[in-house]
Amino acid sequence: MTKPLVIAFGEMLIDFVPDTSGVSLAESRAFIKAPGGAPANVACAISKLGGNAAFIGKVGDDEFGKMLVDILKSNGVNTDGVCFDTNARTALAFVTLRKDGEREFMFYRNPSADMLLKDSELDLGLIKQAKIFHYGSISLISEPCRSAHMAAMKAAREAGALLSYDPNVRLPLWPSLEAARSGIKSIWSEADFIKVSDDEVHFLTQGDSEKDEVVMSLWHDKLKMLLVTDGEKGCRYFTKNFKGRVAGFSVKAIDTTGAGDSFVGAFLTAVSRDTSLFDNEPKLREALSFANACGAMCTTQKGAIPALPTTAEAEKFISSSKSK
Repeated sequence: MTKPLVIAFGEMLIDFVPDTSGVSLAESRAFIKAPGGAPANVACAISKLGGNAAFIGKVGDDEFGKMLVDILKSNGVNTDGVCFDTNARTALAFVTLRKDGEREFMFYRNPSADMLLKDSELDLGLIKQAKIFHYGSISLISEPCRSAHMAAMKAAREAGALLSYDPNVRLPLWPSLEAARSGIKSIWSEADFIKVSDDEVHFLTQGDSEKDEVVMSLWHDKLKMLLVTDGEKGCRYFTKNFKGRVAGFSVKAIDTTGAGDSFVGAFLTAVSRDTSLFDNEPKLREALSFANACGAMCTTQKGAIPALPTTAEAEKFISSSKSK
């Protein structure tokens, strides 16, 4: 029996990470090349946890683009939906890690290949096989990728897939704060589940992200679940019938890149196997605790995809955390 398919749609790029933590980009003398892009990270996270994942997007027909597709394949991700652009480069991002492990971004996209994906290039046959179709908001910023994003979402919805949205706010890429807010919210009411960070709740609502009523202002009628990640504190969940908080795991964070993607990948793997999670709070809490562990583990190494745990690694980490 084939495992339920989760498709991640959007950008894949190269993150250049300083080899020394806690320095600015200007101060950094050398950079480590790491594969990145939130949707691609999510696809790899699912595959590493034993799920069935595909990635749909576009990279440059260049050395970096080929390298990224090879990395997807080596992580067991289906790449049938990846296109190569002969006229545009694969996107680059320079990501600096401050002393607290948090990040600052500088992007090179002018335009990059991922922004040039056209709806005519979509592998609709692959999209129609998805049980879950997952995406972010970076693919909404400019055309033609925005139209491709909308067409892919529509095809997935019509084929009966659940839609999963992690806005993954990157303000430097949007023309303005207001454009980011309205662009991110333009597809808000389409999703079956949405994951946002506490910072993103604050940005989207301009309210206190700790308050339930502020979080619930982001609720819409189609939603099965709204998840808020609170960094090392864990996460909060809101469904039609219940809400709560699941504690996180304390680790020494080296690089928070990909932590949210690791969390999302673990959660989507659980949902793809059992959609009754939305109605079963104990099952849901167990899945979210596992997702929190995957997110925490991802911060203990540099770069997102290399740091994504397997199921065995995550289970070992959870049992050793409990025994402390």
